[in-house]
Amino acid sequence: GDPYKAYQRGSVENANGELRRYFPKKTDFSQVSNEELQKVAYKINSRPMRVHKWKSASRCYKEALAKAA
Repeated sequence: GDPYKAYQRGSVENANGELRRYFPKKTDFSQVSNEELQKVAYKINSRPMRVHKWKSASRCYKEALAKAA
């Protein structure tokens, strides 16, 4: 298969599905406020994920930054 095709990468499909929970297909993003986008990004990034041993992406990012410092 072609690793560059989104439908062949599970993580991309999961992210797309997560976004579709908030923004259905054909959403006109010119009508979505920055505030709404920020709220959705916060919700998605704060959600615990099994792949991160039930930590959120935000927490993993903060932990990685702390290790790099």
